[in-house]
Amino acid sequence: MTEQSTAASSPASDRTTSEHGADESFVAPSDVRVTSTATGRQATEPLREDIRLLGGLLGDIVREHAGEEIFDLVERARVESFRVRRSEIDRGELAETLAGLDVAQATPVIRAFSHFALLANLAEDIHRERRRAIHVRAGDPPVDSSLTATYAKLAEAGLSDEEVGRALADAVVVPVITAHPTETRRRTVFEAQRRITDLMRFRGRTELTPDEDTEVTAALRRQVLTLWQTALIRLERLRIEDEIEVGLRYYDAAFFSVIPTINAALRDQLRDQYPDAGLTDEPILRMGSWIGGDRDGNPFVTDKIVAMATGRAAQTAVTHHLEQLTILAQELSMSSRLVTVSDELVALGGIDDPDDTATDEPYRLALRRIRSRLMSTAHDRFGPQTQALVDAFVDTEAPPYATAAELLADLDVVDASLRANRDGPLADDRLLTLREAVRAFGFHLSGLDMRQNSDVHEEVIAELLAWSGVHDDYCSLDEADRVALLTRELADRRPLVRPGAQLGELAAKELAIVTAGARAVADYGPESVPNYIISMCTSVSDMLEALIMLKEAGLFDPGSADEGPRCTVRVVPLFETIEDLQQGAATLLAALDVPLYRALVSAQGDIQEVMLGYSDSNKDGGYLAANWALYRAELDLVEASEKAGIRLRLFHGRGGTVGRGGGPSYDAILAQPPGAVQGSLRITEQGEVIAAKYAEPVLARRNLETLLAATIESTLLDTEGLGDEAEAAYVVLDELAALARGAYSALVHDTPGFVEYFTSSTPLSEIGALNIGSRPASRKQTEKISDLRAIPWVLSWTQSRVMLPGWYGTGSAFEQWIDGDPERLETLRGYYRSWPFFRTVMSNMAQVMAKSDLGLAERYSRLVADESLRERVFGMITAEHHRTVQMYFDITETTDLLADNASLARSVFNRFPYLEPLNLLQLELLKRFRAGDDSPQVRRGIQLTMNGLATALRNSG
Repeated sequence: MTEQSTAASSPASDRTTSEHGADESFVAPSDVRVTSTATGRQATEPLREDIRLLGGLLGDIVREHAGEEIFDLVERARVESFRVRRSEIDRGELAETLAGLDVAQATPVIRAFSHFALLANLAEDIHRERRRAIHVRAGDPPVDSSLTATYAKLAEAGLSDEEVGRALADAVVVPVITAHPTETRRRTVFEAQRRITDLMRFRGRTELTPDEDTEVTAALRRQVLTLWQTALIRLERLRIEDEIEVGLRYYDAAFFSVIPTINAALRDQLRDQYPDAGLTDEPILRMGSWIGGDRDGNPFVTDKIVAMATGRAAQTAVTHHLEQLTILAQELSMSSRLVTVSDELVALGGIDDPDDTATDEPYRLALRRIRSRLMSTAHDRFGPQTQALVDAFVDTEAPPYATAAELLADLDVVDASLRANRDGPLADDRLLTLREAVRAFGFHLSGLDMRQNSDVHEEVIAELLAWSGVHDDYCSLDEADRVALLTRELADRRPLVRPGAQLGELAAKELAIVTAGARAVADYGPESVPNYIISMCTSVSDMLEALIMLKEAGLFDPGSADEGPRCTVRVVPLFETIEDLQQGAATLLAALDVPLYRALVSAQGDIQEVMLGYSDSNKDGGYLAANWALYRAELDLVEASEKAGIRLRLFHGRGGTVGRGGGPSYDAILAQPPGAVQGSLRITEQGEVIAAKYAEPVLARRNLETLLAATIESTLLDTEGLGDEAEAAYVVLDELAALARGAYSALVHDTPGFVEYFTSSTPLSEIGALNIGSRPASRKQTEKISDLRAIPWVLSWTQSRVMLPGWYGTGSAFEQWIDGDPERLETLRGYYRSWPFFRTVMSNMAQVMAKSDLGLAERYSRLVADESLRERVFGMITAEHHRTVQMYFDITETTDLLADNASLARSVFNRFPYLEPLNLLQLELLKRFRAGDDSPQVRRGIQLTMNGLATALRNSG
């Protein structure tokens, strides 16, 4: 069979989609109108060609290795899925076909469609990259979200050097990597994806001869074959140790090559535009992590896990520096007979005898000396496991570096000598990247945040106070007495407990974890554990209790009459529920009214970080109410920080999905209220979003630039756009948020049996039962929605294609507020046109609804045994869905949910039908599992469908 005919019959064939013209629209199975991308068939033909090629290779491999029968099943499911989309057949016909499969047949079908989703993701990423390159070559203006566009906007704004310098003082942008149950792909899969991406790039950019094209196709086939024959999921439950290693992959994959060059280029450009702004050498872009430090509801985080997380991170950083020093010593081979070097470089090399032949290559000599010292550092910190890095050029007696700053100082000597000899081009290559890497990653790699729930702190502190005889019933005290007691204890250097004290299991474990953090600070520097986050923070005492924990570990020192308190770890309150967000500013001001705490913030540069919880606020009050509560909280926190004379740094706890604060990062950051960014941003990254953004250098550069561009623009430019209408708009959103929360609560909190409906109609229970992720699905062993973790809450609704957290309640709020009044409708239309916040809320909601499918959701609802409950709850969901879609169309004056998102429209149009078999097979396997078929094959089948859907949807939880 020819390649073309193979592609036409493969699971990734574009035959069906190629029948549609560029302007044709269709009604998705959810009855939501989505129009195919209007960029034109000529522009998207390379994408279709890539999908045909990769899908054809996958189809050949399925036929060859799974057999003709499985191939025919896959092909029949593919064709019928598109027929379902075009309403040519009823979904039930396809469901009936798949329901008849035994698990041995179903598993390769699931794997085929899962692999296609993965390959289609790669093809779409490459296509976006290709389109950007075409626009750049054509001389088109730089696109928004690029730093080039940001520089142009700054120039147009006419900002002074003083304004820029003041706004960007202490500027920092930190993506914080967190674990996620569906982002657990194997290293082999990760590497195969990278190789396929490289091969597809090479194929697209190079004029290949027929023989070369054959070679590239053969190489692609080998990688797709590797994917097919590699298990996508592990047999055993994922451990935190595994999650730590998964997170570290992204450094060699992208961060080590991208972050240093971005920081250097950003600094140079800003200094060129604003030479008198006083910008420092400190890198703006750094990395953070929660993996191994976030113990809120995760009993598997221990002191050993904290030690491993910080130790493996440090080892990854130091190993990278050592490898780069080895290569650099090979590259800088200049002879002292041909170049002049500085006296400092000669001294750095350590050989004073000019007749010694080693001095003929002074740069190599100096770099080998630096490497020897760094090897000693590695040996001191990591022990004999670094022995493999020792070679003949390493002086094992060299003194270790105490800090990364000492290493950087030596590298600066090399840099200065090169530049003095007019060797700037050499200094600006690998040496510059290494120097920037040492600045950004140090000896610690990334900052590990520690996080724990305030309820746990209260219990531990109560035990410590009772054990020490300070107070035998701390929990009985009111807030004022708690603050007074904690403040007295913080002012005293005396610890509450001695080493070896006989404490309860929880208190002993918590103290051991914080002590492990203190050891990491001692070993790898204060950047290794920079923050202590308090989940469900509601009061000043919640913040002071965390300081007591830090004091017991030796991280907090109360100081003396001459010196104020000191602590290298910042206490960060996390406001999560809507009520906590509403009270957040008052809580912060009350904390700053405590003299000891205010003195500590002063010692920390007058910077106070506050974390905002997108996930729990959404679960608490619904999409619109949560988004507005966050906006209002930021406004209040900005006002509070100005009143207190501090600099506010916000940490956004966004998930991958819109229901957890996800969506395009650039738009989300520009949608922040005035004064909320202030040159600094920390933001969580998790789930499939991590791989989608950071799996390889080109993607990573684009997405990291986006964070920087949005942070700089939000800091220096007026991005809200409301002007004098701001207060009136805020009042309108107050009213809308209250209406939306009422509609959401009527379903989620007030409908009898809702929890039963949710747990039965989604794979929630299977998420816990099937060993997905290292963390339990709930914080506590209850069936309350409030105790359920946000990730399984959103993941469950996403898998069942309801996507409820990303829209429910919004349509009712709009309909009730407008109430048939044309003027009110025009008010909301005006906000959509001119207010980035409102436009972003609407756009993100539309993206979620475009991915929903109520036809599939109805089939999931049949898993609910109680027919009356099923009809009542699903009826409410259906009515609200239609209402919300219609209100979106009315306000945006469009009939297309994705009119402003061509790339997602292309995905929905071209490949979302491939999700159909995954959902239908998941449903069938859930029925069997719940009927008592607990076989490993059924369990793995359900897991495979979850991972396949998560990969295809790209932001599932």
